[in-house]
Amino acid sequence: MKPLLTILLTFILSGACIFQDYKVQRENMVSQQIEARGIDHKATLAAMRKVERHLFVPPEVRKFSYDDTALPIGLGQTISQPFIVATMTQLLNPQPSDRVLEIGTGSGYQAAVLAGIVKEVYTIEIVTELGERSKELLERQGYRNVKVIIGDGYKGLKEKAPFDGIIVTAAPEEIPPPLIEQLKEGGRMVIPVGAPRAVQTLMLVEKRKGKIVKKHVTEVRFVPFTREKQ
Repeated sequence: MKPLLTILLTFILSGACIFQDYKVQRENMVSQQIEARGIDHKATLAAMRKVERHLFVPPEVRKFSYDDTALPIGLGQTISQPFIVATMTQLLNPQPSDRVLEIGTGSGYQAAVLAGIVKEVYTIEIVTELGERSKELLERQGYRNVKVIIGDGYKGLKEKAPFDGIIVTAAPEEIPPPLIEQLKEGGRMVIPVGAPRAVQTLMLVEKRKGKIVKKHVTEVRFVPFTREKQ
């Protein structure tokens, strides 16, 4: 039988190797999947180098954490591929003083990336179990500037509006009017729009002098936008 000290050292060294491996994978993810494809927003790149994506996915798919792909997180939901997270974050152009609203907490990964850049993140999740799980995970990792709310994201969060930025991680067929209303003058919203289970359009929406300016960015696939029963 191995001495206890030897077993403990083996366990500690094994954990350190896994941690280092994830760190290397994360750096490769940023350099090969994100920077190489044109993302150059420094704060976005720094946040994605720091946030440990493997902690936001189930153990059974953890080995794919830093691959260029979306992954299932249970309850019919997914975590977006890293390049899409980076693209949406860069489009939002988040600043350190910003207050951002996210619709669709999901695993909490996008909220964690934003939390590393902005002052406050409010994130709404309609699936209670998923929202509670992400809230616990974010708190356990020390994200004190993220507030997770269980509810219908279509309504936004009027009591905390207006927001410098709004990011939506599920696809409605049309942009919810309350979200446009809650966007600050000069603010930006990044949102996928389109029919469920079809190719959707990622859109950048800006409020300029009271006018709404929309720009089609790229084609994407997101889970459908879910609402409370009316």
